[in-house]
Amino acid sequence: MKSILKKFKKQLSVSALAIFVGVASFSFVDNYFEVSKNLEIFTAAYREVDRSYVDPIEPGKMIRTAIEAMFKSLDPYTNFYSESEIEDFRFMTTGKYGGIGAVIGNIDGKTVVIDPYEGFPANKAGLLPGDEILEIDGTKVAGKDNDGISKLLKGSPKTKVTLNILKFGSSTPEKITIEREEITLSPVTYHGMINSEVGYIQFESFTEGSAEKIKKAFSDLKTKGMKKLILDLRNNGGGSLDEAVNIVGMFVPKNSLVVDTRGKRAEYSQKYFTRSQPIDTEIPLVVLVNENSASASEIVSGCIQDYDRGVVIGARTFGKGLVQSVRPLVYNTQMKVTTAKYYTPSGRCVQEIDYSNGEHKKTISAKRETFKTSKGRTVFGGGGVTPDVPVISDSLHEISATLLEKNLIFLYAAQFRRKEKSPASPKEIHLSDQQYQQFVQFVESKNIDFQTETEKKFNALIASAKDDDYYDRISTSMEELKKTISNEKKRDLIHFKKEIKDLLESEIAFHYFYQRGRVEQSWSNDVVLQKGVNTLLQMEEYQKIIRP
Repeated sequence: MKSILKKFKKQLSVSALAIFVGVASFSFVDNYFEVSKNLEIFTAAYREVDRSYVDPIEPGKMIRTAIEAMFKSLDPYTNFYSESEIEDFRFMTTGKYGGIGAVIGNIDGKTVVIDPYEGFPANKAGLLPGDEILEIDGTKVAGKDNDGISKLLKGSPKTKVTLNILKFGSSTPEKITIEREEITLSPVTYHGMINSEVGYIQFESFTEGSAEKIKKAFSDLKTKGMKKLILDLRNNGGGSLDEAVNIVGMFVPKNSLVVDTRGKRAEYSQKYFTRSQPIDTEIPLVVLVNENSASASEIVSGCIQDYDRGVVIGARTFGKGLVQSVRPLVYNTQMKVTTAKYYTPSGRCVQEIDYSNGEHKKTISAKRETFKTSKGRTVFGGGGVTPDVPVISDSLHEISATLLEKNLIFLYAAQFRRKEKSPASPKEIHLSDQQYQQFVQFVESKNIDFQTETEKKFNALIASAKDDDYYDRISTSMEELKKTISNEKKRDLIHFKKEIKDLLESEIAFHYFYQRGRVEQSWSNDVVLQKGVNTLLQMEEYQKIIRP
């Protein structure tokens, strides 16, 4: 037993050392004693737990917990990937995987098709949003989480998978055999003309080949008469730094500085310049951002702003000014580690949270550091990219958020899709008063239960009254008031009809026309997009913003 433990201690030390050597060899010599001492302590602690703990332990699980705890003390972007997770990591960086091409989710304990990607195997096999999956290759999915189900659906291209499906609204299961393909999701989720002049590109992620996809979409829109462009980076969490550089390079001159990364090691401290001739340095350009636009999205929007190349519209971005690099470890594992901070051409870093010394503090203060664009406009460092034209989308009311959370908007759209004839285009989807009333009846039949802020405060008041022995004296009045609040909540379906109807029409458009339908149907209700269109149509306003 001792020889086995001694051998295990040696292997564990080597594996742990490999992690540190791969990440921080530049400081290993200076910290040699501290590193060696703590690795020895860790190994001794594990050995003692393994020998003495009352129940059997799982070595892999314990070591994984230790690694994750170590990384958690750094920042949220430094992560460890085991051998089994490499495929998921590959999908994050390339947008490719082998499977049927569908998003699966859990609704009321059922495994349901949420989004069968248009043109991919699930869609071609006839699966629609709302269809339930009962079995995958004979394995019942009941009780399995989404990760487990995803693993059953994924596989090598050209292999087949048999699903036992219960179509939405049907009571009879049917078996469908689908041949898997290599699923490559385009980062350009939509491109099209908003009107005769303004083109629109919705861009979801910076995976491999993103710049080329943007270029093709741009070329296609030019053939359709595009004279002005909106690039939508809302909810784009970022990705490849190289792709961000290439995308900026489409709109600014060759050899323009895009980003300056600064890290502890020389290899991570570099200046990135545009490498090719731009496709258009003159077309009026609007970039849409929001609080979920992060990392590479902030590089692109920040550069467009710094060079006064276009107008940034929307909400202040996420504030991730950190760069990660992927490092291979032993036994086919990998880690993604933060290696540098990035700075836009004006010299600003948009990072909002300071993770140094294990402390997570916001860097934003009442007075943010200021920088200048190429034409002398003032921009701010820290806390993300502040738009040139701030536009905040209205937040949803509680009734709308509850309908989405309880999947009632989705389920009604699935029912509508099976009953109603398909419209000619997404823009033709407009619910009549009678159809909306049918939705109200659908919701009432589901007996949804949710608490408004008023109800939460009122219930707290009741609890306080009971604690102070007041409740018995005022209980009749309190119960009457509680009933009144409950009735008002039911009337919210009518009071907030427009907002709920907009959500319904957007979801119904998705069920008929997929992502394209959702985008096109929501244009008229998208206040940020409409501001972008109006800014481009009023060129005097546009010029005033970028040339003060």
